[in-house]
Amino acid sequence: MNFKKLDLKDKGIIDKYIYPYKFLSCEYSFLTLYMWKDACDIQYAIYKDVLIIKKKDFQGDYHFMQPLGYSKENLREIIEVLKKYREENDMKYLFKDLEENFIHEIKGLFHKINDICIKEDRDNFDYLYEAKKLMSFAGKKLHGKKNHYNFFVKNYNYEVVEINSEKVINDVIEVAEKWYDENEEKDCKLYYELQAIKNVVNNMNILKVNGIAVYVDEKLSAFSLGEKLNEDLAVIHIEKGDKNIRGIYSFIAKTFIDKCFNNVHIINREQDLGIEGLRKSKMSYHPLKLEKKFILCC
Repeated sequence: MNFKKLDLKDKGIIDKYIYPYKFLSCEYSFLTLYMWKDACDIQYAIYKDVLIIKKKDFQGDYHFMQPLGYSKENLREIIEVLKKYREENDMKYLFKDLEENFIHEIKGLFHKINDICIKEDRDNFDYLYEAKKLMSFAGKKLHGKKNHYNFFVKNYNYEVVEINSEKVINDVIEVAEKWYDENEEKDCKLYYELQAIKNVVNNMNILKVNGIAVYVDEKLSAFSLGEKLNEDLAVIHIEKGDKNIRGIYSFIAKTFIDKCFNNVHIINREQDLGIEGLRKSKMSYHPLKLEKKFILCC
């Protein structure tokens, strides 16, 4: 197989294979792949009209994602080819980022379940929420979020704008760079996230991404970027705000869905990567469920 580094011009090819599916995972989106193309060295190949994506995790270990466009008749052959490639290229894993349905298909191909090793990848579970609850903050569980939202609305002079003009795009990049420079923990994920933000806002129309920015006293103080993955699901890829402004995160979380994704049922707010503070924050919005992802070794 000849793998090619993912590029913006590959969107049409990747979309062709992704959109027949209705993934709940954030991983199977061209926007996700494009955002992390450098951090994860994302490459792809077409083998017998099946899309094969190869990437590395943040520990530097390469793996394949779930093949897309396969049939029941050729799945075993594809797996055997990928197993051989893995052995020849000393890859730690065969597959990561697998959804549960694919795991069931894989199990059906093996006569002895001991032939494969499957484990849950908890740090990469996606957090799924009911859109209508995030738009209303209704109920006791989200009462605290509603209080923060109300405090922001009552106490700040603010304006919400779409990220669709040169001025707003430049403001987003400037503020993102400033927040990165001020962060004391500059790990590689934050660096690549900054590069991803720049790539996305400079290609909003091509990527078909939604974005809003919140100005407080005419100063950009929060922004969020996301996409509608299918008719039922939207993914929030980026959400940044000034932590010194009380309620701004509750405000932008609710407002972004109100303005851009009020016709979907589920909001995917991605994974926590095993970061304790991020996990606590995502759990505080009381997810409907955690979308499991799996690692598979043969």
